[in-house]
Amino acid sequence: MLDIDIKSLTIFQELARTRSVSRAAENLGMAQPTVSIALGKLRKRFGDPLFVRTSRGMEPTPLASELLQPVGDALGLLAQALRHHIAFDPRASEHGFRICMTDISQIVLLPHLLNHVRDTAPAVRIDVLHITETTPRLLESGEADLAIGFMPQLDAGFYQQTLFTQRYVCMMRADHPRIAGKLGLKRFLAESHIQVTMTGTGHRLIDQVLEERGIARKIKLRLPNFLGLAAIVGNTDLLVTVPASLGQALEGTRNVKTLKSPIDFPPYAVKQHWHERFHHDPRNRWLRGVVAQLFAKHERRALSVVPAKAGTRRP
Repeated sequence: MLDIDIKSLTIFQELARTRSVSRAAENLGMAQPTVSIALGKLRKRFGDPLFVRTSRGMEPTPLASELLQPVGDALGLLAQALRHHIAFDPRASEHGFRICMTDISQIVLLPHLLNHVRDTAPAVRIDVLHITETTPRLLESGEADLAIGFMPQLDAGFYQQTLFTQRYVCMMRADHPRIAGKLGLKRFLAESHIQVTMTGTGHRLIDQVLEERGIARKIKLRLPNFLGLAAIVGNTDLLVTVPASLGQALEGTRNVKTLKSPIDFPPYAVKQHWHERFHHDPRNRWLRGVVAQLFAKHERRALSVVPAKAGTRRP
């Protein structure tokens, strides 16, 4: 049972060095009774006098002599641990980061992040994971460093930083036969739609708003994610409601275009999230700073960091 504190071990070490209670107390800046009491506790703990008075002063017993080396090693390791700090040099580091992302973040953010890392931290590795119900646990355990997306389910113990506000647009093929430069509600409801059913993102707000307003789309295709969406939209007459950043990223690269949605969907905040265990970790701070820097160019404002509110689990 570890029932000896660092102070007692320090007194033991100084007694062994000075062979005197009074000098040990003076050197340690303690009262002599304090040293005597500590010695008494050590004697009781080990069942040995440890130090006995002789003509040459207080001499260690055989047990005390055996303890000198391990006690000195232990105090040395503790001192080293207390002085230790993690140094992170992105240009020299080969550290691997694990980032939880939505499909949208992978399409919109990841290329910019990889290009930035290539220039500033060429040996750093990045593993991408999907945001799921287990993401908070991964952030807490350190199995994931950061999560980027819409995560209203976080409890207390997490930090979050708003990166940008996401709005919705309607995407269709560029040469859609019935839709030119404007999309009205009547035409929106007359066309067939793609419904993206993935959870864990702000995209579920679309279905919530439509249900609350009693609006029913004609769903012809349901997809579990956004990957491959542009190829489908660009080669069919189907419409899909997507976050504006995704629409902008896909527009021009495929046969697609985006128009303002005739339905006023509320915007949502895209944030980066991390656990408080790693709030001061230099590696995590560097990664968060890079992500904030990439998005601050669009926001043109200071990005604030706030703790996640307790009890904000996903409904």
